[in-house]
Amino acid sequence: MDKTGLTGPEALGTFLRVKRESTSPEMLGIPVLSRRRTKGLRREEVAQMSGISTTWYTWLEQGRDITVSAQTLSGIAIALQLKPAEREYLFLLAHKSDPLSEQVPAVEQTILSTVHHVSEPCYLLDLTWQVLAWNKGAETLFSGWLGTEPAPNMMTFMFQHPLARTLVDNWEARARRIVAELRSDAIHYPKDSTLNAFVQQMIDNSRDFREFWSQQQVIVREGGERVFHHAVKGDVTYRQLSWQLASNRALKMIMLVPESDSQHSVTR
Repeated sequence: MDKTGLTGPEALGTFLRVKRESTSPEMLGIPVLSRRRTKGLRREEVAQMSGISTTWYTWLEQGRDITVSAQTLSGIAIALQLKPAEREYLFLLAHKSDPLSEQVPAVEQTILSTVHHVSEPCYLLDLTWQVLAWNKGAETLFSGWLGTEPAPNMMTFMFQHPLARTLVDNWEARARRIVAELRSDAIHYPKDSTLNAFVQQMIDNSRDFREFWSQQQVIVREGGERVFHHAVKGDVTYRQLSWQLASNRALKMIMLVPESDSQHSVTR
């Protein structure tokens, strides 16, 4: 049995149910005239807005192995107001092509010769967030973990290493986000045995990961401000830049560029 929830009709059903329960009537402008026992939207409300029968939608949530058209999925995505990453995830779960998708020309990125030639903290991750390479700047930032672990993994560091909760600012928000990023990447490799085993291992070994994974959040990896509470340098702020090849989503290069005033006191 696949406990990771990455594959099969059950995964599609679970995703739809969680998204329906997290979408309130108020978000869609539906008037609430009486007390509701249902969390979020009712199945019949989603079905009506999607243009399908309640029975058919219920079968989808129940994980029945039925055929669903791309047009039906599009209607459901609109009804639930799915974000772009969530919409993409929905169609990948159903093994369908999104009729509204557009081919965006690839933007050529500057290719870094090697991680080690970059002066700022920089590291390379694979699909399971294994740190394949890193430079001195990254080793200094993650002092006490990176450079001491024989096979460092950024995901296990965040959830299982005690340093993570003191080093990473707003740990819970960051941890939730990287789990959502992992789920977003993982749908592209539903039959990857290494990835599925890794997710199962994280589910078994971390209560927090298990909780965050069950919430079905999907977020594409993005850059932005990253704050760390370093034992020696104090509070340091970086702007994270991420590179991911369109032809190979399994590899991600992360570089942390110091903000103009990176060392400052952060209000927690």
